[in-house]
Amino acid sequence: MKIFNKELANGVKVPCIGIGMDQVTDQRQAYDAIHCAFEAGYRSIDTASSYKNEEAVGKAVQESALSREELYITTKLTAADQGYDAALRAFDRSMQALRLSYLDCFLIHWPGKYLYGETWRAFERLYQEKAVRVIGVCNFNPHHIETLVSQGSMLPLVNQVESHPYYPQNELQSYCEDKNILMEAWSPLMCGGIILKDPVIIKISRETGKSPAQVVLRWHIQKNHRIFPKSVTPARIRENLDIFDFELNQDQMSAIETLKDHNQKIGPNPDIFFEV
Repeated sequence: MKIFNKELANGVKVPCIGIGMDQVTDQRQAYDAIHCAFEAGYRSIDTASSYKNEEAVGKAVQESALSREELYITTKLTAADQGYDAALRAFDRSMQALRLSYLDCFLIHWPGKYLYGETWRAFERLYQEKAVRVIGVCNFNPHHIETLVSQGSMLPLVNQVESHPYYPQNELQSYCEDKNILMEAWSPLMCGGIILKDPVIIKISRETGKSPAQVVLRWHIQKNHRIFPKSVTPARIRENLDIFDFELNQDQMSAIETLKDHNQKIGPNPDIFFEV
């Protein structure tokens, strides 16, 4: 199965879909899920220091038959490690856990209140030293990014945010596209919640012969999102990747767009979360 790539502002090409590792704290379960994902065709893994599974990711990568160059590994800096020196130390800890000589993507997990500009300068240093191929942010609104840039010298290459049909963040996506920042969607299936039972999604599922999850993931792809569906179930891992043999038509895309009126998010407000 061929997964198409997206090209970032710095020319790095990244798979449009990866496997998410959020809340997978059992090391064996994480390891097995990654190996299943590799066998299915995934080449991107999205983890974070706060997910507590970087060691499992590193072990799976080291023991895979795939070459390092085939893989795209993302991890994230937790809020408690913000600040210039603290961020550099945290990066070293993550690299030790991941057992990597370089990292593909390093993200500031949440903006916090005060230190993310200082943290960004540390990220820029890692990027300039070629320890990281891509640097970016998570859960940043436009005013966070503007503050970041005013204290650093480069824009984030990606911004990973909550996005799904009930909370698509269209205005934020327009801002990011204008700045040539790729928007990545965490919780693309809304944690497998009510969105998969929505009548609009169910109707399109019947029309396309695809599962509700596949319909939502395909919507993301056609919205130009990079996505990380999370599952530890082999059948679901394979199903989530099987979204490249169909397209949603304009009427179906428009119907899903109406679901934004729910304006329902599952994550916290970045302006008040992790006030560090």
